[in-house]
Amino acid sequence: MRAVLQDRYGPGPEEVLRLAEIDRPAVTDDEVLVRVRAASVDRGTWHVMAGLPYPIRLAGFGLRRPKYANPGRNLAGTVEAVGADVTGFAPGDAVFGTSTSTFAEYATARPAKLAPKPANLSFDQAASVPVSGSTALQAVRDHGRVRAGEQVLVIGASGGVGSFAVQLAKAAGAEVTGVCSTAKMDLVRALGADHVVDHTRADFADGGSRYDVVIDTGGNARLSRLRRALTARGRLVIVGGETDGRLLGGSDRGIRATVLSLFVGQQMGTFVASDRAADLIALAELIEAGKLTPAIDRTYPLSEVAAAIRYLLDGRARGKLAVSVSPGRTQTPATGSTP
Repeated sequence: MRAVLQDRYGPGPEEVLRLAEIDRPAVTDDEVLVRVRAASVDRGTWHVMAGLPYPIRLAGFGLRRPKYANPGRNLAGTVEAVGADVTGFAPGDAVFGTSTSTFAEYATARPAKLAPKPANLSFDQAASVPVSGSTALQAVRDHGRVRAGEQVLVIGASGGVGSFAVQLAKAAGAEVTGVCSTAKMDLVRALGADHVVDHTRADFADGGSRYDVVIDTGGNARLSRLRRALTARGRLVIVGGETDGRLLGGSDRGIRATVLSLFVGQQMGTFVASDRAADLIALAELIEAGKLTPAIDRTYPLSEVAAAIRYLLDGRARGKLAVSVSPGRTQTPATGSTP
């Protein structure tokens, strides 16, 4: 099969990723073999590829060199075979979810990290949902505890997680304000945001508005600024915001927020998202009900995974970047597939 390979860590995708022919993976008794029709790229793809910050290596991705063939984690495709102990899936089922080394024509996956593909999504669209959608769901529902009628601010609203968070907060009945750059304001409005703040021209923390929930999916705003945007009993969920630091990469901000939350009325913190089939099912239900739609900026062929990661690193992505793995598929223009 064709697969992207990575033998060493490195910050530049063009330097460490290559396309090659390798053997199809063997399925064990408790695994599902998926014929991958599509994958996708998110910020976590770069972290796994670069091995930065260093704690990512301690999380099971390999200390000195990559443990897995490639940094792909999202997939959508059809079940090719199931292990002897697997129930609930059968060959031919259309599925989406998370695994490892998904930039390939076939990948093995745990049943607990797969769910039936939403019927109204293409494989490219479905592959863009698992990591970013699950992270946004856990930020909005579990940690932000967003309720109907609340004022919610989503920082990084045009990004992968942010584009889902805007829609999920709206689905919960909140009034949503999205923060993004000038060029991406139209996308955030299309996602359903009630208000949009252009961070190049206005300050979301100028004191003019205060929010019950702030979900920070991008940027490195100081905690003092984020607190100014919160109500006295508001809730801050830090999902993104990175620096070039190799040791913590900006994650110290979330740690400081968690500690500070012990001494103030505002509830602040961060979390590490979990890959759960239950969350995929919840997302699929919202998608099939028309309340959630992945925003796809571009779709790249498998041979151009490095270019997709570079496009993301350059800050140009509007929503999600899909990777089509089906033979014969080519890159589509950046027409901006939005809700």
